[in-house]
Amino acid sequence: MNSQSNEQRQELINTVLEMNRIGINQGTSGNASIRVQDGFLITPSGIAYEDITPEDIVLKHPDGSHESPNRLRKPSSEWRFHQDIFTARPEINAIVHTHGKAAMTIACLRKDVPSFHYMIGITGGDTIRCAPYATFATKELSDLAVTALQDRKACLLANHGLIALGGTLKQALSMAMEVETLCDVYWRTLVAGGAVILGKNEMDEALEKFNKGYGSGKAFANSSPD
Repeated sequence: MNSQSNEQRQELINTVLEMNRIGINQGTSGNASIRVQDGFLITPSGIAYEDITPEDIVLKHPDGSHESPNRLRKPSSEWRFHQDIFTARPEINAIVHTHGKAAMTIACLRKDVPSFHYMIGITGGDTIRCAPYATFATKELSDLAVTALQDRKACLLANHGLIALGGTLKQALSMAMEVETLCDVYWRTLVAGGAVILGKNEMDEALEKFNKGYGSGKAFANSSPD
């Protein structure tokens, strides 16, 4: 491995460890990937995050083959939607997949998250879509995820979890954190009887600000417009 590859592999490890540390994932249920010249690097299947070393990170090639310095390692079982998202979205360089409690709660209700708060716009539209259910690690799930992510930087997977995208791993993780918070507040509004939903004009104004560079915007910055 060259020094740049080793740094990217370590960044993947740091990302999944941080996912668990901040409570938007637990165990080995999530995964992360980053685009590289020869395909994409992805966390391995079936190993605790705290035990992963840079040699365990798997390189997935466009032709479907994979390799790792530790030849025993295989890519995450969810490698397919990572691959298909990178193919469909050339502007995306990093993906995180989490099983946070709030995101899973809304995903198990099979609900899109509506524009109950203007920060929904950080994901690229006036909703956070929930993709229909499909068995994990299948092409069907991947196709549904790619569709739900059209013009969006995050989506829920029914009865499953969350996918968040970014130009970098830091940005993808920030997006996942923001969506987890939005899902947490949304289910609280459901318990309280339902939120007041922002109108189209109100969300259009918010989206215009995001698109001009506030919040996530086109550059995937990590700050809020506040």
